[in-house]
Amino acid sequence: MLPTPSPRPLSSDLAACCWIPQFALRCEEARHPELTQGPAAVLSPDDARRVWQISRPARRVGVKPAMTVSQAIGLSPTLKLCEADPVHYDERFSALLAALVTVSPVIEPAELGRVYVGLDGLEGIYGDLEHQAKKIERGTRNAERGTEMDASPIGSAFRLPTSAFEPRIGIARGKFTSWVAASRAKPGAPVIVPAGTERAFLGRQPLAVLPLDPDTHRRLLRLGLSTLRDLSSLPEEAVTSQFGDAGRKLWRLAAGQIVEPVTGRRSPEPIVQSLTFYTPVAERELLLQSFARILTLALAHPRRTGWRVRELRAEAKIEHGSSWLASFTLKDPTAAPDRLLALLKVRIEQAPLTGAAERLTIQFTDFAPGTTELQLFARDAGAEARARRRDSLRTAAHEIRLRFRRPLLQHVIEVQPWSRLPERRYALIDFEP
Repeated sequence: MLPTPSPRPLSSDLAACCWIPQFALRCEEARHPELTQGPAAVLSPDDARRVWQISRPARRVGVKPAMTVSQAIGLSPTLKLCEADPVHYDERFSALLAALVTVSPVIEPAELGRVYVGLDGLEGIYGDLEHQAKKIERGTRNAERGTEMDASPIGSAFRLPTSAFEPRIGIARGKFTSWVAASRAKPGAPVIVPAGTERAFLGRQPLAVLPLDPDTHRRLLRLGLSTLRDLSSLPEEAVTSQFGDAGRKLWRLAAGQIVEPVTGRRSPEPIVQSLTFYTPVAERELLLQSFARILTLALAHPRRTGWRVRELRAEAKIEHGSSWLASFTLKDPTAAPDRLLALLKVRIEQAPLTGAAERLTIQFTDFAPGTTELQLFARDAGAEARARRRDSLRTAAHEIRLRFRRPLLQHVIEVQPWSRLPERRYALIDFEP
């Protein structure tokens, strides 16, 4: 069985944001150095008719993300296009995370190419914040720049162009402020926000650094607000009355009052099952049948017994070197193969594979304890569904009893099944799940 998760997760208020912009493109440039010689773009993994990440020369001629391939080539006839390989990018990012764990035990990935590193307590190991930033930066530089880089466990995770791959590093209290600092940093020049100066630092930043939806951004600009100082100078209640709870959070972020700690997690060993085809397969129904078979094998793994799946990853290695990747985090963990397969079916319909699959892989990367019934009868495929229905009924009955101060749910039971009178055969009693 899987180990019980620790009730006290690792956390750190002092955060370093390590950000590598255009991570997928940088990985492709490492594999195909010719992409660095001119305009280049990586196609979207969800829609191969659109570009996803684009190089600086391509931006200069007007190519933008989400633009169709025909529009991009119209602006840049020499544009080099690269089919997305999300499995490869995820492997490279996982290698970076594994290497950063050797610097700090508190690691929290945010998105592909951006990770937070907890720094609380590291000054006794690496020295001041400048030296801690260099420790993170040293490992992510190109290994060809020196033997010291080759010796770094983080540096060995990548072989990328020096000018392109070096990370932007920002250090501050809380993830938001460290992210803003990283977005203002340059390679080799980390931005460090001393404690107590967060509000002054944030005040100079534009509104775009906040997690804003386009409509809220437009409304704030129409009010004449352009920086975080403009927003934080308004009364908090006035912003809340206009934008609700979301406005309150935005105001507190702008004022530097929210300090979100970096939260690490002790992940259990994942369960992995794969299926390799001797002949690449492209038919959707056959792919779904194969995924169903792999899910069944993964759910039957001994370490899964008594546990429900919280995080699911599905990978497909496509012929000619590309790949397909889908990740799911379930709000309601499950061990029902039909529910897991339904997620994959929807994703395949929304983002079909771009070619024939040579290998399929299913990974369960996070788990939640099952109910008592599920732990006792985990090998019964319907046990989880019955347990969930019973829990739902129990909760509903309790809420009704609290609201109306008496039970209103009843159910029928057999009393005298041999009687010829229907009213004697059955009786209504209070429902007690």
